[in-house]
Formats: sequence, structure tokens, C-alpha cells
Amino acid sequence: MPEMHFHIRWPDGESERCYSPSLVIKEHFEPGQSYELADFLGRSRLALTIASDRVRARYGHPCSLALGQLARIEARAARYRAAPAAAVHVERFEE
Repeated sequence: MPEMHFHIRWPDGESERCYSPSLVIKEHFEPGQSYELADFLGRSRLALTIASDRVRARYGHPCSLALGQLARIEARAARYRAAPAAAVHVERFEE
């Protein structure tokens, strides 16, 4: 199963390298685009859940790395929920 990383920049300017066990991320994000925080979270939940489900279908168990990445994204995003124009920028994909 092809895995990939995607690089994002949080509203405070800090960059983060994120993991996905599947290329499904490419169906939900576009490099160079910024996403409102709620939109970014929704897309992340959907994409990483699909990725984890693909691992489950193939190997019989969900992907703990994908679910852990989602938990880290959600925890980090909580810092910015009060910011009115918080957006996350998708910098690039890395396969």
C-alpha cells in the first residue's frame, strides 16, 4: 500500500509533516491551497479515516499511525478554534 506524507503550515506559521498510509490525501487536499480550519479538519478526518479503513480491508486491522496522525491534527487545531480567520496551508506532498 503506498504511503505518503503531506506538509502543512498551521495558522501560527509552524510547519508539520503529516503521515498517511494511503495516497487518498491527494483526493482531499491540493498543494499550495489554504483551508479554513473547520474545512481542513473535516477533510483530514475523512481522508485519514478512509486511509485507515483501506489498511483494515487489506490487513484486518485499522491503521494506528493514520488514527494517531488524525488525533495529533485535532489536538493541534484546538489551539486555533477561537481565531476568526484560522486557516491551514497545505504546502506539499511527499511520496
